[in-house]
Amino acid sequence: MSAARSMRKKYIPSTALKIVLCIFWLFAIILPLIRMLSTMATVDVGQVLSTAKFARALGHSLLVTAVATVISVCLAGLLAWCVARTNIKHKALLNTLLIVPMLIPSISHGMGLIIILGSNGWISRIIGLQNGIYGFWGIVIGSVMYSFPVAYLMIYDVLHYEDGTPYEAGNVMGLSVKDKFFAITLPYLRKPLISVIFATFTMVITDYGVPLMVGGKFTTLPVMMYQDVIGMLDFGKGSVIGMIMLIPAIIACVIDMANRDKGNANFVGKPYTIKKNVARDNVARIICILTIILIFLPIASFAVLGFINKYPIDMAFSFKNLNQAVHMGAMKYLRNSVIIAVVVSILGTALALVNAYMTARNKTKLSYVLHLMSITSLAIPGLVLGLSYVMFFKSTPIYGTFAILFLVNAMHFFASPYLMAYNTFGKINENLEDVGSTMGIGRWGIIKDVILPQSFGTILEMMSYFFINCMMTISAVSFLANVSDKPLALMITQFEGQMQLECAAFVSLLILAVNVLLKVVIYFIKKATNKSN
Repeated sequence: MSAARSMRKKYIPSTALKIVLCIFWLFAIILPLIRMLSTMATVDVGQVLSTAKFARALGHSLLVTAVATVISVCLAGLLAWCVARTNIKHKALLNTLLIVPMLIPSISHGMGLIIILGSNGWISRIIGLQNGIYGFWGIVIGSVMYSFPVAYLMIYDVLHYEDGTPYEAGNVMGLSVKDKFFAITLPYLRKPLISVIFATFTMVITDYGVPLMVGGKFTTLPVMMYQDVIGMLDFGKGSVIGMIMLIPAIIACVIDMANRDKGNANFVGKPYTIKKNVARDNVARIICILTIILIFLPIASFAVLGFINKYPIDMAFSFKNLNQAVHMGAMKYLRNSVIIAVVVSILGTALALVNAYMTARNKTKLSYVLHLMSITSLAIPGLVLGLSYVMFFKSTPIYGTFAILFLVNAMHFFASPYLMAYNTFGKINENLEDVGSTMGIGRWGIIKDVILPQSFGTILEMMSYFFINCMMTISAVSFLANVSDKPLALMITQFEGQMQLECAAFVSLLILAVNVLLKVVIYFIKKATNKSN
């Protein structure tokens, strides 16, 4: 009887906490979405969906996304192989350079493309490209630049931790490189690649930054939604488009979860042995260098753009754009962005850790419900989430304050840090709490002294993910921010609308500088931690 009572005491507090978390998710995600979708009752949905403009935008979005996803995943796979499967030097540096495009907003990539391949782009003038690269190929190239680093990191992580034992067995059996690729590598990569494909697909189809800058008349669904809500204040039509944008993201999320390789616990019997091959290494080095040059061309172009008078009329060096951006409140908005990023990185990481502990290490039937609610944001585009928050929170005290920006950013970016913690906690010995209990050590003692220290690297990456994305995001906050709490990234669209690309370029540089600084700080923290251990 006493044993049963102690078990109830053990699980009742955690059950209560899970119920509280589920209620939180109900108000933070589910109810706002329901409120947004309910506005479609006031709109002739059939009429919106049957218009030629909507059909074109939908077709454009699907076509661009399909092509960009294929190119991004193939490029990411090639680069991941070049770094993980060869003996080229300075792999840490290459990894860092290849993910730099993740540190700036997607709209900045579009701006960089305009500078080099637009109507007056410097490469356009050299090769005689008359009308620039606006339209389909402009969006595809910009989307690839924006999305391939994420796919690269995912594939590299899989290849880096692949067990080398099957390959040694293949060598003993006399299998050729081709046979080992099809018999060992491809089956190993199949399920992770499904996740990579759908993560990339979702990123591209829900982005409006690149299409807004280089799309021209080639309108996509996110751009159409942005124009209807921001430009025409047509929330009903925006809700219909938001519902359609949810469908491919939800399908991608469901397929990803269904194919997630649960059996892969990253157990490595023996590290993969990379044989000496000078020709292979030289080819890999050339591929990496060429890719880095190509991805830095647009970034370097808008870096230069930020410090010239007027492109392409007056190319003289000037601080005019810096002064104008500062005069229009850039430093104030930078402060706002840093405040939002810091608060969300702390509170979002704490919430993700609590959620992950409740689902990965305290499993009950309610844990599965909480897990599903925690990853819901994977399937919600930022524009859709922002619009749903406008409708749901408009009459509440937090509307128009920093609090709603903290909340929308935390929810928008929550799923990935949560899954980082969930996977990390799941790999730690599941019997720790029971062993601690027999030794008189409480659950909190185990968490504080064992689980959190073992997860320190993951926690840093979680905070970094929240911070960097909060500094860059435009979509989730574009409907919610006002003059007093406006993030710096929204100045990019403001300057772009006023055809002041030079000032927009300077703002992009500020965001890049802050994010690079954060990465440097985290690198030294990790280095110091590894030395102390």
